[in-house]
Amino acid sequence: MKKTLLLSGTAIAFAAMAAPTATAQEESITVVEETSIVSEIPCKTHYYSSSKDNWFIQIGAGIASPFMEDHPQGSGPEHHISVNYNFGFGKWMSPYLAWRLSFYGGPLHWENVSWEKSKYVNANFDLMWDMFNSLGGVNSRRAFSIVPFVGLGGSYAWDFEPNHGNISNHHNKQKTNSWTLPVSAGLQLRFRLCKYVDFFAEGRVSFYGDNFNNYAYGSPVDMNITATGGFSFNIGGCDFKSYNPCDYLDYINTLNGQVNDLRAALATTGAALAAAEAQLPCPEPVEAVAVESVPAPLMATVRFTINSAKITDEEMVNVYNVSKWMKENPDQNVAIIGYADKDTGTSAYNMGLSKRRAEAVCNALVNKYGINPDRLSIQGEGSNVQPYDVNNWNRIVIFNAK
Repeated sequence: MKKTLLLSGTAIAFAAMAAPTATAQEESITVVEETSIVSEIPCKTHYYSSSKDNWFIQIGAGIASPFMEDHPQGSGPEHHISVNYNFGFGKWMSPYLAWRLSFYGGPLHWENVSWEKSKYVNANFDLMWDMFNSLGGVNSRRAFSIVPFVGLGGSYAWDFEPNHGNISNHHNKQKTNSWTLPVSAGLQLRFRLCKYVDFFAEGRVSFYGDNFNNYAYGSPVDMNITATGGFSFNIGGCDFKSYNPCDYLDYINTLNGQVNDLRAALATTGAALAAAEAQLPCPEPVEAVAVESVPAPLMATVRFTINSAKITDEEMVNVYNVSKWMKENPDQNVAIIGYADKDTGTSAYNMGLSKRRAEAVCNALVNKYGINPDRLSIQGEGSNVQPYDVNNWNRIVIFNAK
């Protein structure tokens, strides 16, 4: 979806206001054309993370099961399943992609010539993909996510018992340890417990060279399958900052309207001045009739970014204008009505989000600008009511004077 962004020449409009518009002799009006620059931009929300946010640390434990050479027929699981420990840390660069350094280690059991065992440690650099955020829309409060990952690492194994290896070192003696560079792939199931803590369960299969267990025979690839569960601690939370180039489109259109109104008022004033000068000398003044003043309609709105109830610095000026209007019209009360866009989130979630947006504006009016809370009422319409046809415009709070 694309929208046209109109950048008006406001400086030209003010120059037109300062220029002479009519004279008594010529009775003419000077009209200055407005110049606009038109450009096409994509209306897409972009997410980003600062260098300090969205880091995580994970701690877990589980089991490991190596597959090396050929398993003898009838070997029981107790001969190749052992405990496995895990520690890792990483960072979500966006709601979709993260990197992680993940460490695994523990004893290994397998059956080859006889029942054998060793110890190992493994370090992996993983690239992780949040499938639900990518396919179902960004939601930092999603309770469950599936995260596939791939990795490249290094592994060290030692303490082989008994050592039936057939690989020699450079002294032509049988090796007692091995270094390998595995590649791996896996799937993580993530359950969000709160903003700062997740529970995860993941499985990984790692592929090693045939020398992983210090024994080269049969298949050229050894495998180790791990299943791990634990907790992931989100440092700084799990929210992302966002921006949309079209967020300020309505402001620019409002400025365009104001410029056009000023130009129309300028032309009207010039015509009135020419007509008044044509009537010189001035007629006798007419006694003014007192007209009861009526408060001006309340037109301000407060817009929000996606999935947020925080008032930005740019929007706070509109809250200030409402507080000023209420102080100038002390007999007027105001209804604060919050909305959410229907293309993001469920109806129930959007209802709560719209109420939080209305509450945020109410708190700013009361606590920051000293408005009596008895003059304010709060209402959330969620995404069931959409005051605007453009979806992104409905992330908004609207004021109604009562």
